[in-house]
Amino acid sequence: MFERSRKGEIALLIQTHAGGPPEPDVLEEFADLARSAGATVAALLHARIDRPNAAILIGSGKLEEVKAAADATGADLVLVNHTLSPVQERNLEKALGRRVVDRTGLILDIFAQRARSHEGKLQVELAQLRHMATRLVRGWSHLERQRGGAIGLRGPGETQLETDRRLLQKRVEQLQKRLEKVEVQHTQMRRARVRSELPRVALVGYTNAGKSTLFNTLTGADAYADDRLFATLDPTVRRIALPGGAAMLADTVGFVRDLPHDLVAAFRSTLSEAREADLLLHVIDAADPLRDERIAQVDAVLAEIGAGEIPQLLVYNKIDRGEGAVPRHDPAVRPTDADADTPVADHGLDEIVRERVWLSARDGVGLDLLRAALVARLGLRRIAGAIRLPARAGRLRARLYALEAVRAETHEDDGGWTIEVDLALSDAEKLAAGPGGDAFEALLPQGDDELPL
Repeated sequence: MFERSRKGEIALLIQTHAGGPPEPDVLEEFADLARSAGATVAALLHARIDRPNAAILIGSGKLEEVKAAADATGADLVLVNHTLSPVQERNLEKALGRRVVDRTGLILDIFAQRARSHEGKLQVELAQLRHMATRLVRGWSHLERQRGGAIGLRGPGETQLETDRRLLQKRVEQLQKRLEKVEVQHTQMRRARVRSELPRVALVGYTNAGKSTLFNTLTGADAYADDRLFATLDPTVRRIALPGGAAMLADTVGFVRDLPHDLVAAFRSTLSEAREADLLLHVIDAADPLRDERIAQVDAVLAEIGAGEIPQLLVYNKIDRGEGAVPRHDPAVRPTDADADTPVADHGLDEIVRERVWLSARDGVGLDLLRAALVARLGLRRIAGAIRLPARAGRLRARLYALEAVRAETHEDDGGWTIEVDLALSDAEKLAAGPGGDAFEALLPQGDDELPL
């Protein structure tokens, strides 16, 4: 039986297609995935498949061409941009004498490298095991030992998997139980955020659209950001200050076309940050000529995880990158059929108003427009004016200072205070409901009164 090579850094890429040649962006993304996994791309071959071969996917003639190209380039790994059945993968490996990894295995390997948190490692390992379980066929009665340094063989878990199906199933059950405990903890944390009454905002978008850079710029955090696919895997949540109050902002994993269903299922708790948000900031690479297609692909994944109905604010990032990224100065351009840029009807979201902001997260251009749009979409407002507090309202005065809402203060002869305040409407309403809250009555809006942003 063929012994799988432990190497696998020099890769020969096979791009399958039906009919005409594949689009250039498909080839570029496939090569980027390979490089993100740490491979050196030796060559790329096209394989037209009108009728897939049940045994090897490609035809016998193409198989000989692949073997010759691998021998000529010294490639020790073959990456196929297609989902392979267990039998196809095994037969290709035997015929080529090299490891073969399909698209799902490649993405899983990248995720295995990126996982940093305990939960992320558990999720990736679970997805890998489910994928590997389908590969236990015929003479292939064991699982490869997990070790670093080879694409398709890396694993984020601490254990080295045994060869028996029963042990594999036992490990899957263990991971599921551990993830259930983690999910309970995260649910409690999310409930705490709900009790804090802070609106929840999640960054979503196609991988490498600049979500983490925008997250760092808005929050002052140092979340990992890099110009490569799936640079972010583990979600990060931070509080952001806005002109009318505050919100919780979550940075999430990027999406990609044909995202493996095993990953979507395994990352249910991670993706819940998007599913349970009040507003989604859909970050788009404004310089990408296929940005409308990317939007549709992200919308498809959002619908799959149950987040398709959540209101979105489209954030066109990277306007600093050239002619394809033309900035708009209106922070809230409502999409219409006459607007060529991502009409809502094209993506099946006619009932959802999706406004647009154009900015550069790297240079900070347009961030003021984004903050203004967030204030409007989240319903954040501020009030300002003078209130009179009696001497017995010392605790209320202390809370105003804690909220950094005091702009000026005058001590009165009767021991009370006249205080100039500037604070979020939501904070003022909370204070007005407590002891001494009648002091805010004159400042709070009455009926349908409008407040400035």
